[in-house]
Amino acid sequence: MTTLFISDLHLDDKRPETTALLLRFLEREAANAEALYILGDLFEYWLGDDAPSDCSLAVAKGLRALGQKGVACYFQHGNRDFLLRQNYADLAGMTLLPEEYLADLYGERVLLMHGDSLCTDDVEYQQFRSQVRDPAWQKEFLAQSAEQRLEAARMARDASALHKGDVAMAIMDVNAAEVLRRFERHGVQRLIHGHTHRPAVHELTANGQAAQRIVLGDWFTHGSVLRVTPDGYDLAVI
Repeated sequence: MTTLFISDLHLDDKRPETTALLLRFLEREAANAEALYILGDLFEYWLGDDAPSDCSLAVAKGLRALGQKGVACYFQHGNRDFLLRQNYADLAGMTLLPEEYLADLYGERVLLMHGDSLCTDDVEYQQFRSQVRDPAWQKEFLAQSAEQRLEAARMARDASALHKGDVAMAIMDVNAAEVLRRFERHGVQRLIHGHTHRPAVHELTANGQAAQRIVLGDWFTHGSVLRVTPDGYDLAVI
């Protein structure tokens, strides 16, 4: 029995090699898994379920085929694809998860998150996050034409790149106190998240006991997967 976790693929029609890598992963390794969890930023941006890209349609086909083999697929929104809705989830055969989700992994309750809400030192980003997660803002954005939404997404991506260039790396990482608060809020000893693109297994103390924070890697230069079995956790490059 194996449960797989991936995040931060940032799929885009301009990077077909990454989409091809994911599809091979779905056909080969994931097809033999018990479940696949995608913890956000599957796509570089998401304009709305009514404006799918070529790569998103190919991925939906691959994920649906995975589900037809009996592999459950779960999706958690990231900071790039937070507008993904039920229509696309149904097309791909995915189950949408809340922002903070407790998964039962072989008898252990594990907290799953995308991870961007943990980066509280980046005040400017958190303000932007609050704005775009507001239902009124989303309704207004989705009412625009696909072309207008695409231009807005490009501008937001450019602004994000400039912001990253101006802000210290430490500020864009998770805040340690915020991490501990999530452990305590949910009463868990293990957290899995993505977002920071800094794959690692961090040992810490939470709730008065040994705890672990596992950070998934991105898919820019190669694939990254966390394999969970009843025997343990293995963060690997693919």
